Amino acid sequence: MPTVQLQNSSQPDFTYLPDRKNYEARTARRLDTEQLENYLPEGFPAQLEGPKLWKGSDYEGKENEWVYKLNEEELNEIDEAIHSFEATEKPISDIQKETFSLPTFGAKIKQLTEDNVVEGRGFIVVRGLNPDKYSRIQNIIAYTGISTYVGKRGQQGLHTLGHIKDLVPEKGLTEITAPAFTNDHQVYHTDAGDIISLYAIGVAEQGGKSRIASSWTVYNELAKSRPDLIHTLSKDWPFQTDLHKEKQPYVLRPLLYYLDNKLIIQYARRSFTGFGVNPRREDIPPITEAQAEALDALHFTAEKVNLGVNFQKGDIQYINNLSIFHARDGYTDSEKNKRHLLRHWLHPENAWKLPPQLEPTWNTVYHNDRIEVFPLEATFRFF
Repeated sequence: MPTVQLQNSSQPDFTYLPDRKNYEARTARRLDTEQLENYLPEGFPAQLEGPKLWKGSDYEGKENEWVYKLNEEELNEIDEAIHSFEATEKPISDIQKETFSLPTFGAKIKQLTEDNVVEGRGFIVVRGLNPDKYSRIQNIIAYTGISTYVGKRGQQGLHTLGHIKDLVPEKGLTEITAPAFTNDHQVYHTDAGDIISLYAIGVAEQGGKSRIASSWTVYNELAKSRPDLIHTLSKDWPFQTDLHKEKQPYVLRPLLYYLDNKLIIQYARRSFTGFGVNPRREDIPPITEAQAEALDALHFTAEKVNLGVNFQKGDIQYINNLSIFHARDGYTDSEKNKRHLLRHWLHPENAWKLPPQLEPTWNTVYHNDRIEVFPLEATFRFF
């Protein structure tokens, strides 16, 4: 079902779903009429180097390089941990390494994610679990237990565990506040936190391919061809806030940072466009023409270099949310096959140093006092 798009009247001609013709026309107009910077901002490198620079073509057809297949011993270890924890009748919030024992795989998944996600290329898929073998609560126990070896669980608004599925048939478009809860395609973006993880307990009848792209590769292309857009991305932007919006309707911060020899990007397009029947509010500053072009440049450059990941039922994907954009193709569910992902936001032991502008978000997600809640079914609001 296509996403409804309403527009704030003070905004540029710009909506959540990118329009290539609009983007190309805006680019041509700005190049023709504006005096744009032809140098990079101070402190930003001319080009990045290292394993986080990749294109989808580098990994297509080479799943053996980025898919880790669980062996029988590891599956039995996970199975035993699920049933042992369930037998204690403790709440899921009590899952820690001490209460979800994985004598061999625990150290293995920790090392795999530290080497390949936090460092390395930035992503890995763990394959082999059979969610049909377990109840909903057992799947949540399994996923949470494995992920506790990867990093500290974060808070996703009201909940510690997120459910990603199409809720439009149940709630209708007027109630949906985020694209994750539709079956339409999602644009390239980041979430909040260090590592974003998804566990596929159900897959669509058709479509729904996960797409990831290296923001380092995107940066190198823009730094070479459009350094003015690096200026735009590294300056303050007015982020619409969903929480306490009456007291603080928006916050200012850059999208792009370079710190400790690492490029970091953090943003979601809907923060600047609104989503669905909820356009960006009129009481906050509109984005500029330069910012509108920069957002489209990120999306269409990521689209050009992306890697498509076809989730199999039982796959767990871990990606570096600081160095990778993710998106999703549209999909169609059936009575038999429905796309349903569980999500954790994780903070690893070898986490990157953060710019001060991102610390309040990380404190809210990982460090402030909270009650951990693990809903068994999807809810359509984050706050």
